[in-house]
Amino acid sequence: MEKNTSNIDRESLIKLLTTVIQELDVGIHVVNKNGETILYNNKMSTIESMNAKDVIGKNIREVFEFPNEQTSTLLQALEEKQTTKNVKQQYFNNKGEEIITINHTFPFVDNDKLEGAFEIAKDVTKIEKLIRQNRQNHNTRYSFDSIIGTSSAIKEVIENAKRVTRTPSSVLITGETGTGKEIFAQSIHNGSERAHKPFISQNCAALPDSLIEGLLFGTKRGAFTGAADHPGLFEQAEGGTLLLDEINSLNPNLQAKLLRAIQEKTIRRVGDTKDLEIDVRIISTINEDPISAISEGRLRKDLYYRLSVVSLFIPPLRERLEDIKPLMRHFIELYNYKFQMNVKGVANDILHHLYNYDWPGNVRELEHIVEAAMNLMMDEEEITMTYLPRIIQQRILSTKEDQVGLEPLQPKVVKQNPKMPLKAYLEKMEEQYVKSALSSHDGNISRAANALGLSRQNLQYRIRKIKNQQNAPLKN
Repeated sequence: MEKNTSNIDRESLIKLLTTVIQELDVGIHVVNKNGETILYNNKMSTIESMNAKDVIGKNIREVFEFPNEQTSTLLQALEEKQTTKNVKQQYFNNKGEEIITINHTFPFVDNDKLEGAFEIAKDVTKIEKLIRQNRQNHNTRYSFDSIIGTSSAIKEVIENAKRVTRTPSSVLITGETGTGKEIFAQSIHNGSERAHKPFISQNCAALPDSLIEGLLFGTKRGAFTGAADHPGLFEQAEGGTLLLDEINSLNPNLQAKLLRAIQEKTIRRVGDTKDLEIDVRIISTINEDPISAISEGRLRKDLYYRLSVVSLFIPPLRERLEDIKPLMRHFIELYNYKFQMNVKGVANDILHHLYNYDWPGNVRELEHIVEAAMNLMMDEEEITMTYLPRIIQQRILSTKEDQVGLEPLQPKVVKQNPKMPLKAYLEKMEEQYVKSALSSHDGNISRAANALGLSRQNLQYRIRKIKNQQNAPLKN
């Protein structure tokens, strides 16, 4: 008789197996014969964005919603007592968020008696949503008329980009974050003979390596667990343009496969054995010096030469400061329309500050500043320093010259009176502090509000409150 070398008891074994299940990198969901959850591991909790306490002990129908009269694969296993594999399940969690998984589901039968069911799930929510998004992303909204600027620097780039529309050659657009690289890419597409074909855009930094290959080149059913026949971005962009944003984020292996696709004008789906011919124009962008990216191993030299048949460099905003005024006019008009406002422009006394700012976020930052300011305005017709985001005020006013008159204000000390109620004492302190601020800034409410860290409206409210308390005009 074979000697039993195991010295672990049943209870310890159950604890061990439960711990193992909790640490697995696939979702595990077990229900009893009534469809009530009895085991729900950590990975499943992550996939479905739910806590175990929201699921354990509850019937699946109470927790999840299944669209279009679909049912749970777990409940199906209970009803039909059949094993299913590689089934895509689309459903919604208790917060109404869509979940998409590929499931292997099994009924659990003990001594010919159905005791429950369990499933092993792999999350494909992210890739499915990206595929959907890219299928809908065939329309572009930018043309060369969308590019705002009067500087010679930006005009030269626009002129070169217009010339590029005549050919199908690859284009590499270099520029810092926020300079408008995608606007140029869409403009090139819309100005070319490919304008009636798809324009597909993908940020290469937004996806893990495990997803990007299948997304770019497509997948063949059965290539891996849960894999289905899906066209990749190259196939979706057939006849049109594929924009690969932040190309330096791709790992070297994927860069090599991309190089092969561009050179041979063919792609092969993941898991397939045959090549597909493609007719796609490649426009790529990079937010750093390509030569630095090559020398530091983030961009293959041979891929760079293929991508940069035509190279466009978009200058940062700090190198074309004369474009600030037309850009601000454009953004003010845009948000006047969106917010139903009537802002006329920008106060002259802050324009020179804007010209001295280094604009690390470029045009995108300028748009953010205008939008943020107009969110704080009421009936004012000009954007003043008061309405700029506080962090921008601090950066713009960082020079010694700009800080004159903005030192911390020291109010006169109110003489202590133990008989004065605390509320009255605080109101008196606030009155003196506000008066001091106004006096230090020659009665200019905007500058006083800025020094106090208040909005203009807030300071005006406090002034009216003080006037009402005194029943007399406030003297500065």
